[in-house]
Amino acid sequence: MATVTTGTYLGEPASASMAEIGVCAEVSPLPAGFPAKFERPLAWNGLEIKQEDYACVLTASDLVEINAAIEYFKSLELDGSCVSRDTFPLPQLGLKLDKLGLDLYQGKGFCLVRGIKPEAYSVEDLTLVYLGVNSYIGGQHGRQDGRGNMLVHIVADNSSSTQAEHHRHSNKSISFHNEESGDIVGWLTRNTAAKGGKCIIASAYTVYNVLAETRPDLIRILARSDWPFALPRFHCRPVIFHRDSNLVMNFGRTPLLGNTAHPRPETLPSLSERQIEALDAIEAIAQATQLEITTQTGDMHFINNLAVLHRREAFVDGDQAKRHLVRVRLRSPELGWELPEELQKEWDTAFSEEGNQTWHLEPMPSGYFPLRMYPN
Repeated sequence: MATVTTGTYLGEPASASMAEIGVCAEVSPLPAGFPAKFERPLAWNGLEIKQEDYACVLTASDLVEINAAIEYFKSLELDGSCVSRDTFPLPQLGLKLDKLGLDLYQGKGFCLVRGIKPEAYSVEDLTLVYLGVNSYIGGQHGRQDGRGNMLVHIVADNSSSTQAEHHRHSNKSISFHNEESGDIVGWLTRNTAAKGGKCIIASAYTVYNVLAETRPDLIRILARSDWPFALPRFHCRPVIFHRDSNLVMNFGRTPLLGNTAHPRPETLPSLSERQIEALDAIEAIAQATQLEITTQTGDMHFINNLAVLHRREAFVDGDQAKRHLVRVRLRSPELGWELPEELQKEWDTAFSEEGNQTWHLEPMPSGYFPLRMYPN
């Protein structure tokens, strides 16, 4: 019988077995091809992990390389979207970042790069550093919305009730979820909140292992293709997939249930009680095994979006301490997993070479649209 060793699950002490806390122990077969357990580094428990296990702290020589790369890139007189390994060379630090990228796909699925001091750089140079690190971590950037935004600024905005409820601009807590596209999701912390705002992650593999042992019936529910996602378009698909020996989890409560910022049309199907139970089970297990990452200004942290869930705690901004994260979606063409067919369309849209790409250094008003410059 499985034992949860951190946090709480369904309101009971974490040390209690699933039988002791009232989880149905009846056994039903797992979906065809799904394993009884994943024995992988991706299946981790947050309380068993220390910061030194996932943090890459930049050294003085690393910073010298970064500053030299900034000057080299500027000498090329290229657009910021052209940052790559070739245009932002990091001879020794690049080897460390390569290992982090490999660990995102084949190791524990998350990492932190610490040591950049934002006050030492202009906004333009700080963004170059971020893009430079990205080029080693994932290599390829993806669009994050229909406007072609490549850099999404996550800041609180209570200018309207709709804005205040949007995940990007709310200061409320957010439940565990995945982004709708991108192998890797990264965040640069340009500023922290006065209080709260921790980034919290959990292993989808651990969630699966607990459910596979104690509630395989919910695994079957999650693997069915009748989940009615409403965003970014209406489509039905599973929440979990098993492809090429990898577990892939991809979902969010807003696309399935709606919220104030994204009201769900009444004409769309609603979730069943069993589906809601499955979502609640994911949330409970994830919270019981989560890892809290307290970021500092200048931190860059990355997760495997296919295997690691993330959420945010509520936060309060001060007069000067206003939380500001810059999010990217990445993928590595060399290390990327085989994607389920049901997710391929979102990845193709995000990473296609065709289409607009907009790179904003600062948050823009919601009604903003970029003007193109044409020669006279």
